[in-house]
Amino acid sequence: KVAYKIKGGVCEEARRINDKARASQGLKAEDECYKGYYQALLNQYEVGFKDDQLQHLFADLKQNIVPLIAKIKAKNFQHDNSYITGDFDVKKQAEYSHRISKEIGFDTEAGRLDVSTHPFTGSTHPTDVRMTTRYTINNLQEGITGTIHETGHSLYEQGLNRAYDSLPVAAALSLGVHESQSLLWERMVGLSRPFWKYALPLLKKQFQEPSHENLQSVTSEQFYNAWNRVEPGFIRIEADEVTYPMHVILRYEIEKALVEGDITVAEVPGIWNAKMKEYLGLDVQEDRVGCLQDTHWAVGLIGYFPTYTLGSIYSVQIFTAAKEAIPKLDEHLAKGEFHVLKTWLNKNVHEQGSLRESGDDLIKNLTGRSLDSQLYIKYLTEKYTEIYDL
Repeated sequence: KVAYKIKGGVCEEARRINDKARASQGLKAEDECYKGYYQALLNQYEVGFKDDQLQHLFADLKQNIVPLIAKIKAKNFQHDNSYITGDFDVKKQAEYSHRISKEIGFDTEAGRLDVSTHPFTGSTHPTDVRMTTRYTINNLQEGITGTIHETGHSLYEQGLNRAYDSLPVAAALSLGVHESQSLLWERMVGLSRPFWKYALPLLKKQFQEPSHENLQSVTSEQFYNAWNRVEPGFIRIEADEVTYPMHVILRYEIEKALVEGDITVAEVPGIWNAKMKEYLGLDVQEDRVGCLQDTHWAVGLIGYFPTYTLGSIYSVQIFTAAKEAIPKLDEHLAKGEFHVLKTWLNKNVHEQGSLRESGDDLIKNLTGRSLDSQLYIKYLTEKYTEIYDL
């Protein structure tokens, strides 16, 4: 029984939920009841975070994001992305991605960037951080966004406080906070107008061949719209920032129901497909692009999925605080002065390591309030209402 194998507060929290569920259902001590077990699993990846808070956050997202997706689909319009599709030499993509990563602040003397089938970041110490990305010859966006994403993870690892070397507090706080750093750079910066005001001329210079005439002629606004297209799809790791949370919430709802005994494994495909239809308007035809697409459940990573969307919510709240603290941050980004933001993150997030009890505690200390789904919803709604003229 997982809940009782976890030490300290997690165990007590799981017991509290379990006892409350037993009482409400009139169960005896010897009767099976799995309520509260998910809390223990969640806290393996997001330390100190309460499942009831997670339920509230995700319910808020679902209530607002599903209608936003429906509105975008109802427009029956899509921005042209021919500027970023075609035949883009992988070597040139890599050169550009390496340059952007270094300019953002990745220290190549304390790490390296390579290529792998699935991008990832690994670290043994702030002085040895390895990350990988991947490139697709016919899609410029995948390699660049993947590199920026992993650079965000790497900056966190390289920025951990060396005064606490080898101590537990020198480690990253949680997977959600870690993801916030990759998503802050990938989305809040890398999907923004200021970033591409600086980076687009460099990209055009990198690909001057006649075959890239579309890229050479694209305006910054056209490029921004193409880079921020919303297209509901079956695969989580290919999802845009509007539809991605629903992929995560779907998985959270299913794995929690499985752990707490509300559904059986045999029911998963049908429930999955129904939720994909409800949330994204898609009909899943085969489990390969449905409930079997991820490795998490197969290797026992139950409770992991929520950290992806918690990272998104953290990232917006942290970036909002950064904009309040750093005068004219957008102007700095538009000039490629990324060190201004990196230095602020080093001090306020990276060097904090695990000094705080939870990501929520870190956010409270930094912004004066708990993790706020409304800031995230506001960001998505305002941004994509403008992009799609809703």
